[in-house]
Parts: sequence; structure tokens; C-alpha cells
Amino acid sequence: MKTSSSNISRIKPSHYRAIFISDVHLGHAGCSANFLLDFLRSTSCDYLYLVGDIIDVWQMKKKLHWPQAHSDVLRTILGKAKHGTKIIYVPGNHDELFRTYVTIQLGNLQIQKKFVHVSKNGQRFLVMHGDEFDAIVSSSRAVALLGGSLYNVLLKMNVLVNFIRSKLDFPYWSLAKMLKNQVKQAVNYISNFETALSYTAEQNRVDGIVSGHIHNAEIRRINDIIYCNCGDWVESCTALVETNDGDLEILHWTEEQSSLKKFRLDEVA
Repeated sequence: MKTSSSNISRIKPSHYRAIFISDVHLGHAGCSANFLLDFLRSTSCDYLYLVGDIIDVWQMKKKLHWPQAHSDVLRTILGKAKHGTKIIYVPGNHDELFRTYVTIQLGNLQIQKKFVHVSKNGQRFLVMHGDEFDAIVSSSRAVALLGGSLYNVLLKMNVLVNFIRSKLDFPYWSLAKMLKNQVKQAVNYISNFETALSYTAEQNRVDGIVSGHIHNAEIRRINDIIYCNCGDWVESCTALVETNDGDLEILHWTEEQSSLKKFRLDEVA
């Protein structure tokens, strides 16, 4: 299986065998719903995997933020299911409420705690959000929520920074991602997270693993395992896709769809 990052702008809607998205955080002011909506309307697929933290229930309990674009995202996803796309929803820690409904199937939409995706060439990928491997989230919810509060501030700053950049005709840029890459502890955490997931894939006797949670899009081999992370739609606006030939790619939608440059100040509040 080939793996690559794609930076090619697409004018016509593109069809993929499978699309994996995670960490959308609908209901959060930092969610880049307009970019995601543009992506969903510009692509089609046989399988759509929602790999956790699609709706940010944690944040909504503190403050409700739900502009029209967030409703449009859900409507578009359900529309794909109505027209034949098989949708597998694997809840994460921010939308863990929906884990109560695991194994429920509604038409072409099903909810699973984890799922095995079989690629066109027969390789098996374990799909799970990944918060189970986050020692902070697992052992101390209070600490996790405190860290989340600080992260929320960064995300709001990110929206404001990109509003200004769009006015100056500069491309999208992630403040939160830049800071995270500069912090040694965060880099070490990401490395440990990836190693833990690859070990789990080995134990489950699969060829690879697809996760979310850490907001760091990636495709790479760890020993004999193909480790994949979808990224997110608050910082980097990325998706993992399987092409019709069975290859894996990471799409960076803010780079591929440069026509969408509008950032609204009402999304900061």
C-alpha cells in the first residue's frame, strides 16, 4: 500500500473508497465547520468513518455554541448516509455520551466502540478514537478538563489570528499546532501515543490502526504496523482517505481548497 500526503487542489468533487475524519468538535467555537462543510460537499465515498469527538459534549455543557454551519455539517453527513454511504461512528472522550448506544444501527449509520476496516487490497485497520491510551484522560478527568480549558483559549485565538490573516490574504495557519510542536513534553506524548497504538494493532493481529484524539495527522510505519491519524478540524483541517486504488493519503483541506478564506468573528465568541 502506498502512503503519501496530497497537496493537489481539486476543482471537481472527488470520490474515495473511504474517508476518515475525527476531532471535529461541533459545538465548540474553535471548530472549523465551514472548511469541513466544504470538504464534505466536495467529496463522496463508499465508507465514512467518524473517529471520535465529532460533537464536543464537554464544551456544550459549559457553553452552547452552535451556529448554522454546525447543523449543516450534521445534515450533510446524514444526507450521505441516505444516499448509500456506509457511516461508522466511533465516539471519543468528548462525545463519550454516544458510547451508550454502541452497536445501534440506523439505516446506513452504525455506532461502534471500535471497528475493523478492510482496505481494497485486503489490509485490516483497527479504527478507534485513542483516548483509552491517554493516561491523563483515563486517570484524572479534572486535570484533563483543566488542560482542555487552556486549549480552548488557544483555539479561540487561532480563529481570531486566521480572521486577520484572511483579511491580509495570507493562508490558513494553526497557532495551536505551532505551539504544540515547540513543546518537548507534547512531542514526547505524541510519540508515546503512537507507539502504544501500534502495539495494540499488533496485539489485535491487524495490519494497521486509524485513530484521532491527539490532533496530529500522520501516516507512517511503526515496525510492521501502518499507523494513521486523521488529524482534526479545529487546528489543521485534515482527513485520512483511502483512494479507489487502495492507497492512503492525508488531505490538508485548508491548502487544497484555498478558495475558502472567510473567518467570521462571531465564531470566536
